[in-house]
Amino acid sequence: MESVLVRYRNLIILVGVLFLQVLGLAVQVKRGNDLQNTRLIRIWAVSAVTPFERGLVWIGNSAGNLWHDYVYLRGVRTENRELKEQIEQMRLEQVRLSQDAAQAHRLQALLAFKEQFVAKTVAAQVIGSSGSDLSRIVYIDKGENDGLKADMAVITADGVVGKVLLVYPSVAKVLLINDQSSGVGVILEKSRLQGVLRGTANGEVTLERVMSDEQVAPGETVLTSGGDQIFPKGLPVGTVTQAGKGKDLFLNIRVRLAANLGKLEEVLVLVEKRQREATAEDVGHTRASDILAARLPSVPDKPPAAATPAAGTSLATPGTAQTSAAHKTSTTQKPVPAAGGAATPAKPQTPSSNPADAAPEQSKPAPNPPAEPANPPAKSQPTDQDVPN
Repeated sequence: MESVLVRYRNLIILVGVLFLQVLGLAVQVKRGNDLQNTRLIRIWAVSAVTPFERGLVWIGNSAGNLWHDYVYLRGVRTENRELKEQIEQMRLEQVRLSQDAAQAHRLQALLAFKEQFVAKTVAAQVIGSSGSDLSRIVYIDKGENDGLKADMAVITADGVVGKVLLVYPSVAKVLLINDQSSGVGVILEKSRLQGVLRGTANGEVTLERVMSDEQVAPGETVLTSGGDQIFPKGLPVGTVTQAGKGKDLFLNIRVRLAANLGKLEEVLVLVEKRQREATAEDVGHTRASDILAARLPSVPDKPPAAATPAAGTSLATPGTAQTSAAHKTSTTQKPVPAAGGAATPAKPQTPSSNPADAAPEQSKPAPNPPAEPANPPAKSQPTDQDVPN
């Protein structure tokens, strides 16, 4: 080792000096534009390290993609199977609900029930309020000129708001349902219990006229019952938040309204309601099995089998058919009366001279000649009574 260093000492010193000189120039020399100057040594360092960094980033991205695309998707098969089972359960539930709906339509048609629905609404904007905590009233920018009348329902996309109290030419006053003097006929969605929704002095809403022996669970949806003849049946009102025993024999039920009455900006006024009577044409007669058969995959129909001749029978050829037809005609032909009144027997038809037609007959026993049948009919033989004197 020492001999090599001693032998190439001058060359090693020269290479070291050159390296230090280049390194010094790289540290001192700056390269770049006017906005930013970068030393040449940094450019060399970045150029040398960048390929390794790109390789590491590519390896990391490939490993991440492999994990997400293959390893992580191992649980997707189980999730897919569970989702398919849920879809089947939902299909069966939909079939059951369809049957219940069809039965309800049949009962409506039988009892001649009438259903009210929203036919026409007028959009209005809230322009003011009463400014008092005792009365909860808002003003809208539509009035009598727009077709509004008193006791018309006011709703939003979320739920019921109130009713029109007073109408002016271009402005209307709306009484909110959380006012103390308001009242809305409602029904609970699941238990089908009916009551009256009223407001309180502090702005809350309670459900009255529900007996204390009934069971009302928090979270049940409250809908309009249509008994007040103002709101159509089935509009959302709110949700039960608390249910407990109250005064006398009724429950104390608190309701959270579906519509935010404190942030009203636009409302819809129900200016026209229509009634539709259930008819027998509206009732469907589709069975649950038919619905399932239409949705589930079916077995393809079996192709029709080719007609095969029965045992002991043979297919007739055209020549045989023609010969049989000629023989039948000759045996059943009646005599034609002559001019003098005498009946002359019909001439027998000669067999066809076509070789194709005669070929099948050669392989069969010769039948009786058509001119001389074995048992001729009585009418074919002339009698003495038919010959004139």
